Amino acid sequence: MTDDVLRLTGERILELLDTDRAIRSQRAAFTALGEGTAELPGKIMHPSRFDDSVVFSYVARLSADTGPVAKFGSVNPGNAAAGLPTVHAVINALDPVTGQLVAVLDGTAVTTLRTAAASAVAFDVLATADSADLGLLGAGTQALAHARAVARIRPLRSVRVWSRTPDRRERAARVLADELGVPVRAVVTAREAVTGLPMVAVCTLSRTPVLHADWLTPGCTVVSVGSFEPTRSEVGPETVRRATAVVVDDPATARDHAGPVVAALRDRLLAAEDLIPLGGVVTGRREARTSTDDIVLHLSVGLGVQDAAAAWAVIDAARGREPRP
Repeated sequence: MTDDVLRLTGERILELLDTDRAIRSQRAAFTALGEGTAELPGKIMHPSRFDDSVVFSYVARLSADTGPVAKFGSVNPGNAAAGLPTVHAVINALDPVTGQLVAVLDGTAVTTLRTAAASAVAFDVLATADSADLGLLGAGTQALAHARAVARIRPLRSVRVWSRTPDRRERAARVLADELGVPVRAVVTAREAVTGLPMVAVCTLSRTPVLHADWLTPGCTVVSVGSFEPTRSEVGPETVRRATAVVVDDPATARDHAGPVVAALRDRLLAAEDLIPLGGVVTGRREARTSTDDIVLHLSVGLGVQDAAAAWAVIDAARGREPRP
């Protein structure tokens, strides 16, 4: 390892990767997927036999002029009770020509930003044009990041936020109201958080559904990011069944890792060909919403190419380069 390797802390990443730059990076990631130009090997997700943690490893490459990126880390659901992020990780980026290590990045900060930014991209291409109110199920780091990101692609009028923990939902509401300058209300039930709203972000680590299909209004777009392994299903089968379109970040990955997709395929609620890749929608090669009354569900488990796009956006910013188109 040479002395000129960039070592980027979480604080530095937050300075370099603002929300708009993060969203551009994720649009680039899903454009590359939709065009078939990204390299995306299968990812490793391994539940621990010792506790409820999950270790993961992703490898991907966005383009010829950005080198390979590898992320290694774990998900520790118990961290939430201690006020800590549930995801901790480290990202290594290699030179596209020599393969030498060029940067080591705090993977926690990158994961938070790129996950929420990708959801913003999903809402941008899937939600109805007049969608301006957001319901949040979850009040942790990821839920807050989602509200910030959605506010950059839609002129938000209001936000409702729910968590099983009253203190957390009240705190989240205060923080978001101050930051976004719109009414933000902490609500007592998950149903109240989503009823009548056109956009819903589900950001929990629940193994059982926290969202139910009969709560959703026609035209609603639901983005779920917590069902990242087969045993987690924060969105239940009735929501999958009611959705007009089920969009995933990558069909092959979703078939193996997304809890609601694994269950729906097993129970024949979906066929593999029903899964619509988000990259296809971003590039205009696939269609998800066909009517303003459609209920569209996007299930995301996270992809290495998202980390690759975000990591190189950070590296370019640290080097003083302009954002890649």
